[in-house]
Amino acid sequence: MTHTQHTPRAASPALALTVAGSEATGGAGAQADLKTLQELGVFGIVSLTCIVSFDPAADWDHRFFAVPQDVQRAQLEAILGDYPDALRTVKLGMQGSPETIRTTAEALRGHTWDHVVLDPVLICKGQEPGHALDTDQALKAELLPLATFTTPNHFETEQLSGMSVETVGDLIAAAQRIHEISGAAVLAKGGMHLEGPDAVDVFVDGDTVEVLSEPKIGESGVSGAGCSLAAAVTAELAKGATPLEAARRAKEFVTAGIHQAVSGQTPFAALWQGGLRA
Repeated sequence: MTHTQHTPRAASPALALTVAGSEATGGAGAQADLKTLQELGVFGIVSLTCIVSFDPAADWDHRFFAVPQDVQRAQLEAILGDYPDALRTVKLGMQGSPETIRTTAEALRGHTWDHVVLDPVLICKGQEPGHALDTDQALKAELLPLATFTTPNHFETEQLSGMSVETVGDLIAAAQRIHEISGAAVLAKGGMHLEGPDAVDVFVDGDTVEVLSEPKIGESGVSGAGCSLAAAVTAELAKGATPLEAARRAKEFVTAGIHQAVSGQTPFAALWQGGLRA
């Protein structure tokens, strides 16, 4: 009798959805999210909210194209219909409009999530603060209450907390305030904005306060660092890490990616998601 040898199937990878905008040069947005998820061993799925393409003829200013709401709903219906049980982790990036925020929030409320990671993109790199206050307010009202983890940058931390952030102590206090408001774990990013030699982020979840610090790299921030940080948190949570473990791993991932940043003609280099392999 002939016996057929069967190779055992590998366990299915963890899944994670990113609801975010496309950034055409590949440095940030959904492109950065998918590369990060893949790099960390997670099957990434994307629902596009908008398309951003910088204009080389206008000092790399933003050109913004919204995805129509019926298209956004159709994407989310397909995704959630395909993975009604296995998909339990989602990352929310740039939404672009109050209408898109409401569409996203409605879809999220109709599904069961273990983790909702909110990267509260209030402005894009290169935009002026307060660019779209109606969008900012909708994000705070619709998405922040759904979040289990949020990753605001320096400006977003000030906006969400209502506090000025100039020192590490300020960053801790503001992160604690955001946690009190939302109930979410918070990884507040000081980045290049705080004085001193280190890029400092602060993790707060109600029980733990931990300062994550690495020496600053270069003189300015890089494109995709915030997107990739939130996506790395998302990947680690999807694989079963605790929020603090996810924050630590994400900090390591982004630091390595900044060391390997990719330069083009835009005024800012782009983080390389393969930095830990270099």
